[in-house]
Amino acid sequence: MPAAPSAPAKPPTAPVKRPPAAERVYTHIKEAVLDRRYEGGTLLTEGDLADAVGVSRTPVREALLRLEVEGLIKLYPKKGALVLAVSAQEIKDVVETRLLVEEFAARRAVPATPQLIGRLEQLLEEQRQLAEVGDLAAVAVKDRCFHAEIVKHAGNEILSRLYDQLRDRQLRMGVAVMEAHPGRIEANVTEHGELLDAIRAGDAEGAALVVRRHVGRVRVLVRGEDR
Repeated sequence: MPAAPSAPAKPPTAPVKRPPAAERVYTHIKEAVLDRRYEGGTLLTEGDLADAVGVSRTPVREALLRLEVEGLIKLYPKKGALVLAVSAQEIKDVVETRLLVEEFAARRAVPATPQLIGRLEQLLEEQRQLAEVGDLAAVAVKDRCFHAEIVKHAGNEILSRLYDQLRDRQLRMGVAVMEAHPGRIEANVTEHGELLDAIRAGDAEGAALVVRRHVGRVRVLVRGEDR
């Protein structure tokens, strides 16, 4: 009997490319700063960072320069990089900008499309589940995604791009608030539900009012004025 045809040889699997070393260092530091594993006031050294990521010092320097431009760290020659704390002025600026953008977006989101309602319901449920397991960094990401979805549906690309620029500061402040005020986690979920209810009901002014109260609390809580 003729031999059965052999199966065609599988093409070799291409190796998975790792991000460049400087990009890996940048991601490592930035994520640690945003979720407060590297808190404000922490001094980072090139040697420690190189060891943590498994790279040489050259890509570490490149990543640190990039992060200094973004305002997350301050470089000190021959000493290292200081993680900058969130200042009172930064809190004020972020909250004021968020209010300007998000109140406008809440009004413009009404009447809401079924797509927006469905997406907000999904994000709210995901945030609720993450809150139950206590993953603060992930909760902060979902929190911001919820608001960003409303901004996106306002239909103003310039405002959407402006809002995107607040992302890092929002995440860092969000984690700080939840660490200092654990009860705020459940409150955020509740207030997001109120915002969703107002949008679903077609109440533009009611939605803007929820945003004003919800976002305005951030400044008070981050500054520690409310216990």
